[in-house]
Amino acid sequence: MTDTQTPGTDERTPASPAVPRPQIADPGPLGLAAFALTTFVLSVFNAGLIEDGALEAVVLPLALCYGGIAQVLAGMWEFRRNNTFGAVAFTSYGSFWLSFAAYVRFVVPKLPAAHAHQATGLFLLAWAVFTLYMTVVATRINGVLLAVFTVLSLTFVLLAAGELGQSTGVSHAGGWAGLLTAVLAWYGSFAGVANATWKDKSLPTWPLAG
Repeated sequence: MTDTQTPGTDERTPASPAVPRPQIADPGPLGLAAFALTTFVLSVFNAGLIEDGALEAVVLPLALCYGGIAQVLAGMWEFRRNNTFGAVAFTSYGSFWLSFAAYVRFVVPKLPAAHAHQATGLFLLAWAVFTLYMTVVATRINGVLLAVFTVLSLTFVLLAAGELGQSTGVSHAGGWAGLLTAVLAWYGSFAGVANATWKDKSLPTWPLAG
């Protein structure tokens, strides 16, 4: 067989240069905003500030479209950015809102009142467990997220206790804790949007040691 390669040359195909991954915006502020707004509206009802009769009309569309879909999308983008905490948090809480909407709309109306309290209490208690261990992880991120998850843990515990014990007062306390959670999450979203837009760190989030 004749070797047609010219001496001193290398006919191997050169390696293609690495293509940089496209930059995407930080999805964190979107996820926090979706969580904050939906939590705020639901917590107004939980705190007893508005009668429950309007809950489905106001909360469920938000739970589906903003608290649910927008947060799940934010979680998927966090996976793309290799942010495990953000991916797990936003995807999970987005799924919380989707399941909450389905539960309130399709399950609760079919349950006797006593069973509905027990089922809702168990639902909230399970989310309290998830939120508690995410709070532990948040101790290595920043002060804003740690505050959000700490108060959210308290919110879930109070709401679960209120349902399981059928205590209106405890449920109302959970509603007020939820309102504080929403305000903290809104601040986190505001800081993320402002700092990214202004290209500085004007609004502090108080990073914690890793």
